[in-house]
Amino acid sequence: MYTLTPQGSIYGWVQTHRLHHQKFRQEDDPFYSGRNFLAAQVHSQIMSYTPEQEQLLKQVDMSDIEEDKVVMFQKKYYWVLYFFLHVLLPVNAPLEYWGDSIASATFVAFSLRYLIVLNVCWLINSAHFIWGLDKNFKASDSNSVFFITKSYWPQYHYLLPNDYQSGEFGDYSNDFITAMIRVFAALDLAMDLRTISSVAVRKGLTTAVETGRPIVECIQQHATEEFDEMPKNHFLNRDRFM
Repeated sequence: MYTLTPQGSIYGWVQTHRLHHQKFRQEDDPFYSGRNFLAAQVHSQIMSYTPEQEQLLKQVDMSDIEEDKVVMFQKKYYWVLYFFLHVLLPVNAPLEYWGDSIASATFVAFSLRYLIVLNVCWLINSAHFIWGLDKNFKASDSNSVFFITKSYWPQYHYLLPNDYQSGEFGDYSNDFITAMIRVFAALDLAMDLRTISSVAVRKGLTTAVETGRPIVECIQQHATEEFDEMPKNHFLNRDRFM
């Protein structure tokens, strides 16, 4: 499914994204641009990595990903899978079933689809830098409403990037990706699902106010403390951890 996007191998995306979170909004952040929307949306995505970023990418711990046979298979045969899944099959469908011309099928099923998917994915990152938080906006539980109201999902993503219940589209804990993660967890194909309750978030914010420590650090502290006490099958009783 990820190959259909396509944004490189899963391995490469994870490696780059981990560096992105480690160096968030710093010069070594591979997706950072504080200049304007166009620079954040396009330039930061297509520019080559600097020598410093290349070195930092080599230092990112990828040992857990390297143990995943599916990820490593996709990494090894990425360009074969890319051509077959992203180009050949989508273009063949309108040719075979709808009688479209090669030019029309290639433009709509390949070029236009590729353009839309890439820019929607990039917007999640660039919109965060351009719009950010606005004290006049009312928080919303819907992540998809971000595209209309510039809601708070991007900010939460950087506060707690390892919360499995926070998907990019849909409501918190009820989106398609979160549901699929629960299914894989029930099948023992996903493990150590991390999340945090509203109570722990409030404790983290209170600690930050009382101690003057960074908000992210305080929330992560209470998230870790709470997670240590959660049963392994906590995802089956998700209402308790909202």
